Amino acid sequence: MLVALSETFGTDLARGIGAILLYAIVGLLLMLLGFYAIDFTTPGKLSELVRRGLPNAVMVTASGLVSMAFIVVVAIWASASDLAEGLITALVYGLVGIIAQVLAVRSLEWATRIDVRSTIEREKFAPASLVVAAAHVALGLVVAVAIS
Repeated sequence: MLVALSETFGTDLARGIGAILLYAIVGLLLMLLGFYAIDFTTPGKLSELVRRGLPNAVMVTASGLVSMAFIVVVAIWASASDLAEGLITALVYGLVGIIAQVLAVRSLEWATRIDVRSTIEREKFAPASLVVAAAHVALGLVVAVAIS
């Protein structure tokens, strides 16, 4: 039994694989930028605190990464159908989303008056870290929906 493939099957398949790889690179770049934006704007050196295993720093970082992933995924999903335009719009939407996310989280932390530095530097679990983590996830969802 033979399977009949269209004449452009191989080209279409290669183009699709290339698009996946390019969007994955854009997504990875945006996630790295998102992580460094969280690390840079959070009081203290978040990446060092995570390596030390401080539970509150781990929770805030993990929730920040999840929120950035929401933004990146929706930025890619909402991008144009043309590959070049899609990559550009995904990158721009992602960058704007990351900036909006960082500003929103920092604003909410300011409004709640949580001392983020002392919270993430504690050796033991601090309930306030749940508020910061929830702010990351909730605002990440809001920003992601704004992109779509």
